[in-house]
Amino acid sequence: MTGSKHTTEPPLRRIRSFVRREGRLTPGQQRALDDLWPHYGLPFGQDLSLQKTFGRKAPLTLEIGFGNGTSLAEMAGADPDSNFIGIEVHRPGVGHLLIELASRDLHNVRVFCHDALEVLDQHIADATLDRVLLFFPDPWPKTRHRKRRIVRPESVSLIARKLKKGGHFHMATDWEPYARHMLAIMQASPVFRNTAGSGTFAARPMYRPATRFENRGRQLGHPVCDLIYQRL
Repeated sequence: MTGSKHTTEPPLRRIRSFVRREGRLTPGQQRALDDLWPHYGLPFGQDLSLQKTFGRKAPLTLEIGFGNGTSLAEMAGADPDSNFIGIEVHRPGVGHLLIELASRDLHNVRVFCHDALEVLDQHIADATLDRVLLFFPDPWPKTRHRKRRIVRPESVSLIARKLKKGGHFHMATDWEPYARHMLAIMQASPVFRNTAGSGTFAARPMYRPATRFENRGRQLGHPVCDLIYQRL
């Protein structure tokens, strides 16, 4: 399912929100990429129909940067009546997720191994998604790197286009300065409403599993902040 083209707009991406620092693939992860990618993987740059890919029409959740994929697999297993798209640029994480999906016999997840905002721009039609998840993205804490943060006005505008009216954009971070940055960026968007109230963080909903990043953050004394916004 290819999104509409906007030829009069400037190119979406100028600054990457990630740097590829992936470690070596384990033999198991490599086997998963070799054997399971044809079933779960989605090719970037080719026309595709997500409804045909899943074989059904169902509520659709997209997760940006799923890490090792454990929490995505847990969410998909707990909600078999929904479809999920996971996007991750690091192949070891993709391989780990594929192993999880196969071991749990899950078939309601598909995966892109590519830049998430480019996938959204080129492969997701407008008003298609019921939910977008962004859990524990790189906070880029150094001042000179903050331009790499994925939550920026232009990415928020893109996500808004891809969400259905009434859909949700759910973010979580254990880096409080980034959480405050997210609040400020989202507050400035005229098409999102903070479901917890203006300037307020949300309680972690039951559907979001605690991630290893969250547990590590808590051990370091970092407050974990959830932000859930509804598309107006």
